Amino acid sequence: MNNILVPYDFNSQAKLALDWSILLARQINCSITILYVNEIHGLISSVFLPEEDEEFLEKVVDQLDATAAKMSLKSGINIEARLQRGRVYQAITEVADELQSSFIVMGTRSNESSHPDNNSMAGRNASRVIRMSKCPVITIGGSKPYEGCKTILLPLDLTKITRQKIAWAIKMANIYHAEIKVVSALWSVNSDEITGKLSEQLELVKNTILQAGIPCTAKMIETPTGAKTAVPCILEYARQQGDIDLIIIMTQQESALVRFFVGTHAQEFIRIAEIPVMSVVPEDMES
Repeated sequence: MNNILVPYDFNSQAKLALDWSILLARQINCSITILYVNEIHGLISSVFLPEEDEEFLEKVVDQLDATAAKMSLKSGINIEARLQRGRVYQAITEVADELQSSFIVMGTRSNESSHPDNNSMAGRNASRVIRMSKCPVITIGGSKPYEGCKTILLPLDLTKITRQKIAWAIKMANIYHAEIKVVSALWSVNSDEITGKLSEQLELVKNTILQAGIPCTAKMIETPTGAKTAVPCILEYARQQGDIDLIIIMTQQESALVRFFVGTHAQEFIRIAEIPVMSVVPEDMES
């Protein structure tokens, strides 16, 4: 574990993402890089940098350096600042590849900013970053201050990538000394056969996690009649539990013509979850 990359645009969710990354960095003993991307909007802007933009970027660099120095001193974690030009999502993933980052931690939808740029850089680009990233991306969608990770929620389905999802849940639980709550949403239109398979899978996953030495519970919940997806039901379950600090999901593959895409359910988790969501690209898709 070498580095955690935090796209940083001075808004409240970026600050929460930095707090999240600091506590994660303590657990895995790695450095943090906060990254501001000066987005290129066209060919002309990529060649010419107006004088007012130069002055603005000098202020950004000063603020970025000050933030890194302040948080590094406060946390005891090595935090470096970096400015990059280009398209935001491409710059983030390219820097993550260059630094061999273990995680990207970023906000998803905050549109207010204490910075004069008033640009929710991370929020507008989270989905694309997740699609292109080779490392897990932890997205921060809520406003609750981060106080640690004691309980991880693991939603299950019947796809073949569940085994990888279990491995990541165990890995993160070991990092945080957390427990895992496994949940599977049962559609009202499901057949007895599917219900039986889900029940069998829940028990198998629970036993696998318990055998790894991680406290674990398993629950099957039923979605309301007429629900289009199980995501709101799972998130409501998480809210009612009151102790869920991280949800782990996996992205899906659309076709050979597109490298990766964020599946419909994954997009919905990221879009509406108030709880941090960790998105992981399945290994067979990455290769």
